[in-house]
Amino acid sequence: MSRKTWNLAAISALALSLAASADAANHREAPITALDHKADITDVYAFVSYSDSTAQQQPSHVTLILCVDPLLEPANGPTLFPFDPEIMYEIKIDNDHDAKEDITFQFRFRTDYRLPGVYTAVAGIGDEGAFAPGTNTLVVPPQIRSFDNPGLNQIQNYTVTMLRGPGQGQAMDLMNADGGPFYAVPGNAGPRTMDYAALFEQATYQTPEGLKVFAGTVDDPFWIDLGAAFDTANFRTLASGVPGVLTEEEDSAHANAASDTVSGYAVNAIALEIPIEMLTSTGRVERATSPAATIGVWATTSRARDRVFPWGVSKGPFRQVQRMGNPLINELIIGIGSKDRFSMSHPSGDSAFADFFLDPPIVKIVEALYGGALTVPAGPRADLLPLVTYAAPIAAEGTPAGPVADLLRLNTGVPATPPESASRLGLIAGDAAGYPNGRRLFDDVVDIVLRVGVGGVLTTDAAGESLNRFPNNSLGDGVNVNDAAYRTAFPYLADAPDGRNRRHLDPGEEGGGPVE
Repeated sequence: MSRKTWNLAAISALALSLAASADAANHREAPITALDHKADITDVYAFVSYSDSTAQQQPSHVTLILCVDPLLEPANGPTLFPFDPEIMYEIKIDNDHDAKEDITFQFRFRTDYRLPGVYTAVAGIGDEGAFAPGTNTLVVPPQIRSFDNPGLNQIQNYTVTMLRGPGQGQAMDLMNADGGPFYAVPGNAGPRTMDYAALFEQATYQTPEGLKVFAGTVDDPFWIDLGAAFDTANFRTLASGVPGVLTEEEDSAHANAASDTVSGYAVNAIALEIPIEMLTSTGRVERATSPAATIGVWATTSRARDRVFPWGVSKGPFRQVQRMGNPLINELIIGIGSKDRFSMSHPSGDSAFADFFLDPPIVKIVEALYGGALTVPAGPRADLLPLVTYAAPIAAEGTPAGPVADLLRLNTGVPATPPESASRLGLIAGDAAGYPNGRRLFDDVVDIVLRVGVGGVLTTDAAGESLNRFPNNSLGDGVNVNDAAYRTAFPYLADAPDGRNRRHLDPGEEGGGPVE
């Protein structure tokens, strides 16, 4: 079917199918986290580190990133956006294919106030600060350029604990190789108050074991036309003439044809760079053809349960609030009545959600609404198995499939693709180091999931014909890139927008796409 002869009667059905992905990656996707923003995991990333990479270079490190607390408005002072000291933040790794954690990294934060009488979390100006007129009394500290500046009134340090072994019985507290504490980068108040970039660089730490660690408020690395999605899936009509369908030119552009609703917002991020031999079950860097090369990654947030006694309240054991592996699973796949149960459950029990995973209800909805105008794959979907089991083309031949489980699977033996030759469409565009083989910051998971999950581009129709054809392979929201440039080295994240000058890109302006 050519673009010119596309059945325009199917427009509304296509728009409704796109609505299922409208919650971004994990921005307020379940009832429980819509009420608990601090515990809301927005995104999880896992990829072979690509700084200074060349094609076919043997991998050496993996970067893991956990983002929480969505849609932070940088101008929203006077308190910025600390991590919650009451939450346990965890990144977990399965390296023996049973969907149970073999390695866990735990993060706990502490908040202190250096100037409790000052009205704002941060204050600073110039090289010397500001004095009471006619005196030597310092009223405002100098611009914040380091973590020892008292103008960084609200300051957070954190601990990192690595657990491993059967039952996670072996615990090791990671230390800063320089002997000092780990500090989290605060929100970016603005150019008068702080040199945010300087703080960012100082907050990237190394441990004696060769790990790198970072935590802080950064630019939200995700992108989507979220506003259009919530207007009953009123996605932009771009050059194809069909909402939610891209032309070849739009699809290949390193630019946005629609507005990135997440532009100008911040998020809290935790990042680790880890030698691969610390993650595999063999303790070695494995070739991509080795079953031991592929690991499964997910993240959780947990809160301590309060216990009420006649004499007061004490903290009980931690209880999981949310988890995330693959992007869009809880939004696009899981029914709303099951979202909270899914959030609080363990991946090893995901057989309870297998019907959602392998026969997504949204696909049947699309098929019914199209009335045959769009061919969609029939369930159960074997083409979706690599997302929820250890299977090719991510895992090597001979890798135990393990139970059905929502883990972000990463073959640590696949060399990183140098950024200049990487594709935002990852594996479906021939970029072996991209999603769903792990997930890089610049992987366009919205378009990938639409094309794989709804369009079925990795499978065939009832006649055995490939579904990798128009319009199935052209579904997209028109947002192809992030509004801020990512770093090219650990922790790869972009600077948080500053509160004074942040900018949210709007429809109708250049780069924001059409209003209609």
